[in-house]
Amino acid sequence: MAEDILSFDDRDGAIWLDGKMIPWRDAKLHVLTHGLHYASSVFEGERSYGGNIFRSRAHSERLHNSARILDFKIPYSVDELETAKYEVLRANNIIDGYVRPIAWRGAELMGVSAQGSKIHVAIAAWEWPSYFSPEMRAKGIRMKTGPWRRPDPLCAPVDSKAAGLYMICTMSKHAVEAEGYQDALFLDWRGFVSEGTGANIFLIKDGEIHTPTPDCFLNGITRQTVISLAEKRGIKVIERHIEPHELADFTECFVTGTAAEVTPVGEIDQHRFIPAQITETLLADYESLVRSPPKDD
Repeated sequence: MAEDILSFDDRDGAIWLDGKMIPWRDAKLHVLTHGLHYASSVFEGERSYGGNIFRSRAHSERLHNSARILDFKIPYSVDELETAKYEVLRANNIIDGYVRPIAWRGAELMGVSAQGSKIHVAIAAWEWPSYFSPEMRAKGIRMKTGPWRRPDPLCAPVDSKAAGLYMICTMSKHAVEAEGYQDALFLDWRGFVSEGTGANIFLIKDGEIHTPTPDCFLNGITRQTVISLAEKRGIKVIERHIEPHELADFTECFVTGTAAEVTPVGEIDQHRFIPAQITETLLADYESLVRSPPKDD
């Protein structure tokens, strides 16, 4: 029930905002913030396992790079962000949870050009179970091709984790959820298979993995990790353009992302898949890796 949902603006705890730890409910911004009106905002999604943030430094480095692509600079170094993230975990007593750093242009200027705006940074963390329910993950989630497409790289900053790029994710996910599906599949502007609304996609046939070339969407950190795990197993990974009609040729499918982790897919449109050896192996390898003692990124 909606009344039972704990709103994200009304919780106990603390959020790191512009270098200071403040009460959760006090972490607010002005209605004329540039990031709200013009999407001049970048963010990260990270998971903590056993108190350790998986690939933490890689995420902090990507946040800096995303800001650079959007033509602003994060006013805190990667090392400072790393320290702050763990301070947030401790302040909120989070062991297994989700970490959300975000940076945005402030309210000093209102207009398309906002070069003099202050850059703000916040980091929050909360307990969060699997993105999809255990039942869904066991049999595979249901996906449907959504109504929107990933844009041409000449039309959007596709190599950044920019908030504005997620507008069509929300719209597409809402559209397919209304029909009983768990997620939408994006095609790109050319009509090739691209990704889910918040996760990269992998398809399996004849003992090999096929995955779309990340030339118009984010090459996810989890995606890179799973490719490395597959290669260590001697499983061939082929990055290429995949046409929608080819979905009929594959026997297994899964998606990857910080939130989704490794989640089997049981259905895309009229196509059916059964989670089998490769999916199960990589799911187990990933879960083992994220809960292992941390190594340098």
